[in-house]
Amino acid sequence: MTNLPRLYDYWRSSAAYRVRIALNVKGIEYEAIAVSLAPGYAEHRSEAYRTLNPQMLVPFFDDGNVSIGQSIAILEYLEEVYPDVPLLPTDRQARAKVRSLCLSICCDIHPLNNLRVLQYLRKFMASDEEQIAAWYTHWIHEGLRAAEEHASDHSSNEQFVFGQTATFADVALIPQIYNARRFGVPLDAFPTLVRIADRCNELPEFQSAAPEVQADSTL
Repeated sequence: MTNLPRLYDYWRSSAAYRVRIALNVKGIEYEAIAVSLAPGYAEHRSEAYRTLNPQMLVPFFDDGNVSIGQSIAILEYLEEVYPDVPLLPTDRQARAKVRSLCLSICCDIHPLNNLRVLQYLRKFMASDEEQIAAWYTHWIHEGLRAAEEHASDHSSNEQFVFGQTATFADVALIPQIYNARRFGVPLDAFPTLVRIADRCNELPEFQSAAPEVQADSTL
């Protein structure tokens, strides 16, 4: 039995991807526990996992002191408990802007395009794959327009969205760009965001958080 913090994770979960990035950037060693969301497995709906996390979602984080779900709550907790490598600026106004952009992605784009919504569109709204692709593209474009403006205004070197170090904004952006590319969403209108994502993905902390290198990606 390990004493490391535990992250209940699924390799393709964007929300879990955010937390993996944050843990890596902060240098926090952790134990990843795979919880498959894949059709036919649905381990998140098992009674054992429901007992642990009544929301039956990933990520879920447990460090022995707190057990919490929801990626943003986890990020905020990590920022408070492991402050040595901050993911929020010291300036109050800058912190507010970083949180605003992070939430614009996590609350306004991702919930409309997550697995549960897409499955609902197929099953109950009789949407075909072309309609689902149009839905997916629309909401990504709607959300990233404002993020592109923010990044153009606040990125000093196009390495990160705000300033010269990684923040919550990058933690949220990189999984969203990954998903856009996975579903073939055109990103020509967002050159600053694309350059930032490409540069972040050159860093080992981001590379080791990528979905395809997670142990459960082969399952």
